[in-house]
Amino acid sequence: MGPVLAGFLQLLALTGALALAYVPLGNYMAKVYSSGTHWRVEKWIYKGIGANPDAEMRWAAYLRGVLAFSAVSVLFLYLLQRLQGVLPGSLHFSSVNPAQSFNTAASFVTNTNWQSYYGEQTMGHVVQTAGLAVQNFVSAAVGIAVAVALVRGFARSRTGELGNFWSDLVRGTIRILVPGAFIAAIVLVACGAIQNFSGIHEVGQFMGGHQQWNGGAVASQEAIKEFGTNGGGYFNANSAHPFENPTPFTNLFEIFLLLVIPFALTRTFGVLVGSVRQGYAILATMGTIWLGFTVLMMWTEFAHHGPALQIAGGAMEGKETRFGVGSSSIFAVSTTLTSTGAVDSFHSSFTGLGGGIAMLGMMLGEIAPGGTGSGLYGMLIMAVIAVFIAGLMVGRTPEYLGKKIGSREIKLAACYILITPALVLIFTAASMALPTPPHSMLNSGAHGFSEVLYAFTSASNNNGSAFAGLNANTDWFNTMTGLAMILGRFLPMVFVLALAGSLGEQKPVPVTAGTLRTEKPLFTGLLVGAILIITGLTYFPALALGPLAEGLAS
Repeated sequence: MGPVLAGFLQLLALTGALALAYVPLGNYMAKVYSSGTHWRVEKWIYKGIGANPDAEMRWAAYLRGVLAFSAVSVLFLYLLQRLQGVLPGSLHFSSVNPAQSFNTAASFVTNTNWQSYYGEQTMGHVVQTAGLAVQNFVSAAVGIAVAVALVRGFARSRTGELGNFWSDLVRGTIRILVPGAFIAAIVLVACGAIQNFSGIHEVGQFMGGHQQWNGGAVASQEAIKEFGTNGGGYFNANSAHPFENPTPFTNLFEIFLLLVIPFALTRTFGVLVGSVRQGYAILATMGTIWLGFTVLMMWTEFAHHGPALQIAGGAMEGKETRFGVGSSSIFAVSTTLTSTGAVDSFHSSFTGLGGGIAMLGMMLGEIAPGGTGSGLYGMLIMAVIAVFIAGLMVGRTPEYLGKKIGSREIKLAACYILITPALVLIFTAASMALPTPPHSMLNSGAHGFSEVLYAFTSASNNNGSAFAGLNANTDWFNTMTGLAMILGRFLPMVFVLALAGSLGEQKPVPVTAGTLRTEKPLFTGLLVGAILIITGLTYFPALALGPLAEGLAS
């Protein structure tokens, strides 16, 4: 079997698995967030934190809950790293320095999981499990909670109440993420991923010195890393490391994990708004972009330019021979079109155009299918923009799901889509203009610029993957990417929740003959076009200086 055929068969198997999980998981999540009962363990948690899970919140109160919980989480994780040197189970690692502690705390709390350190040489068992792994669960649950709040804004009328943040947070964690990650961890352990709390072992000689590996609760962290679209690796090599990702099967399984919740949330959306066809329209948009990017990436990486690539069967530099070009391409597209950021190959070693595709996937806002929750609310914001554009074209007041998109709603949506590009371009420009930051670039020219552009694209979009050629462990990059992650996560949530409150207060508009049918293929095409055009107009100059220039020159 040739590598091209193998790649497409893996893509077909992955698509089939996602299709099988779509309806049951989507329906289950809808039931979780619409249930009026509380599990006993949930009641204990509410009592412990002093929250009333049945008290409805308006958007401002919901936002305060999100920000307060996240601020406490950043502080806790920062202190845990700073105190690592005196904690048990630290594997004799010293405390993490302040800049890196801030960067890592911001990274894991914002569901970014950007890592400017070597995991196996920096973090002990306590920080890995009590700090990083816990944030993998709750940061994903925060994203789903905000998405559900926006869906309630569309589904409800004449009320600004969006549910209860604490209830949504706890239910998402206890009822969805914990059981899903538990099952996934068992599968990974059965396939060879490690799960222990062992110390550091010397495993042999390497280039005249001793090679050492430490164990850890790897399978459990790997499971929620993918299932919650987090992406932070226990080891520096991330999902290219055999302790995290032992076989081609586990590689495909991990891709399935990082895609299944974002895709299934479209079903949850359709059930909660009372029209599964609306969910299918959003799913079709996400699926079209994901499949298109995957096929394009496989084409660029399988293209045979020169005898070396012909012999290797594709561009194999920086890719695991266990997985090959096809599987690595699927992983790269899936991890950058979601907010996962996990890697089983090094994106800096992709072809010029291949690296550009990975970067463009993040620049879309990671909405196809996006992160846990963030993908759905990002896509719904783009749907609001698309119906507004359609309304301008036909001279009608735009409506979506029975709600008028007036000046307030479109201003909130416009602010949402402008935040991330502004962060990416401003931070990239500052890093290239100042004298010291460019010294962190491994390469010069277009590829060196791409390293910096990719870093801030990843941080601002809460992705976490890197081009792997940039030394980001400096005070400048630790601080600036940390700020980019925090602003890129929470500023958009302000506008999402404000929009949800505005929509929830409206009276439903009856459907007429002139209403745009947003469940039809025509709207799906309009939505795909709006996403690509808006992104292209925003980022094309920066892309032309980096990956496009490199790709056209090769």
